Amino acid sequence: MAASTTVDSAPQGALDRYFKITERGSTLGTEVRGGLVTFFAMAYIIVLNPLILGTTPDGTGAFLGGDGGLAKIAAATALAAGVLSILMGVVANFPLALAAGLGLNAVVAFSIASIEGVTWADAMGLVVIEGIIILVLVLTGFREAVFKAVPVELKTAISVGIGLFIALIGFVNAGFVRVPEGGGTPLEMGLGGSLAGWPILVFVVGLLLIVALSVRKVKGALLIGILAATVLAVVIEQVTRIGPRIGADGTVNPTGWNLNSPDLPSSPVAVPDFSLLGQFSLLGSIQNIGIVAAVLLVFSLLLADFFDTMGTMVAVGGEAKLLDAEGNPPSTRRILVVDSIAAAAGGAASVSSNTSYVESAAGVGEGARTGLASVVTGVAFLLATFLSPLVALVPYEAATPALVFVGFLMMTQVTGIRWNDWEVAIPAFLTIVLMPFTYSITAGLGAGFIAFVVVKLAVGRPRQIHPLMWVAAALFLAYFTLGPIQEALGV
Repeated sequence: MAASTTVDSAPQGALDRYFKITERGSTLGTEVRGGLVTFFAMAYIIVLNPLILGTTPDGTGAFLGGDGGLAKIAAATALAAGVLSILMGVVANFPLALAAGLGLNAVVAFSIASIEGVTWADAMGLVVIEGIIILVLVLTGFREAVFKAVPVELKTAISVGIGLFIALIGFVNAGFVRVPEGGGTPLEMGLGGSLAGWPILVFVVGLLLIVALSVRKVKGALLIGILAATVLAVVIEQVTRIGPRIGADGTVNPTGWNLNSPDLPSSPVAVPDFSLLGQFSLLGSIQNIGIVAAVLLVFSLLLADFFDTMGTMVAVGGEAKLLDAEGNPPSTRRILVVDSIAAAAGGAASVSSNTSYVESAAGVGEGARTGLASVVTGVAFLLATFLSPLVALVPYEAATPALVFVGFLMMTQVTGIRWNDWEVAIPAFLTIVLMPFTYSITAGLGAGFIAFVVVKLAVGRPRQIHPLMWVAAALFLAYFTLGPIQEALGV
């Protein structure tokens, strides 16, 4: 038995050695499954990014991509996600996939491109500038130094908070949790407190199946759950013809499918149009709105991008048990370099800043431990540029159960926080609760950082505050008050 164990645990080939698959306690099959689960958990961005960027006119009234803009944005979104996820896997050997950042794309669409006189090319140019700046901060060691200055228990709180955040994302995107139409409470379960509609059934069945398979230690539980829920969704749609929640003519069906309906495509293949690549103007925004306004816009993008990735890689690394004693993942510098390149690459591809996705934790929950999973996710995104009809077949309701279950897995790390020590417990608490409550990783990070500094000052222990924590807290204060600052400056 001992000899057999030794043989099984030895690297099996060049692929195993390069990605350290056996060394990290994984297998080739596990990495492939994990990469596919991450892809299915992220694939919504191929549909959602075009809806955010392609339906909003810029400051001149033009739409991104012009005629056929949505298809062009979808193709470029999948291409950028594929290339950058593969880059993360090969360079950093970390199970972290990348794509156009939600939240960041909304900032680009609604707060930058829509400014009078600004074109989409100008807005994407600002994204490229932000990516270049953040890459410089990584190469000089500043970004990594800030990350390592964060107390280990605050890093644990970041991971737990993100776990609650992605669970809430799963519930909301599936329609299990909604904003009530008549007001009264900020959120409610289903419609008026009832779980109405076939899509909700698909979500519940998918979640219960994942739970049942997981407690029985079945390999591929998350992937099986997603695929089974998708099959159920397709069957239901073929029989009932529910259609999407919001129709093409703007009509609303509260019990319809959220975002995309699982209709069988006429053809599984579509030829992609990559004409948006390179359509950016590096300095056009400065000419149109002035350098002060441009600097403030770049700063708002920079700060969100700077800290979001830190939280994401801690959360994913913690779930994969790849963090060291100080809460740092392996190859931190390489992870941050690739993520920084992704920010600029997203702007250059006209699909907004690309960033590390917390949904990667779904693949880690499936067992992924190496960059090979990211390579698999990237390849799936590249295939999606041609197989977009099949990708659109997976509705939110079939994919989001994986996010909810992974939220549970990440929540288990909460025991690593010393709750009887208020000096760390209060900043940790604010970090955890404000991520889901504000629907923002950055807001939770900022609240935790600022609270940590305030608490240490209140108890007379300023020397326990790392100098870079002072810097980070000051930057977050500026970020949280950016609106009044812009108003005071008249920009």
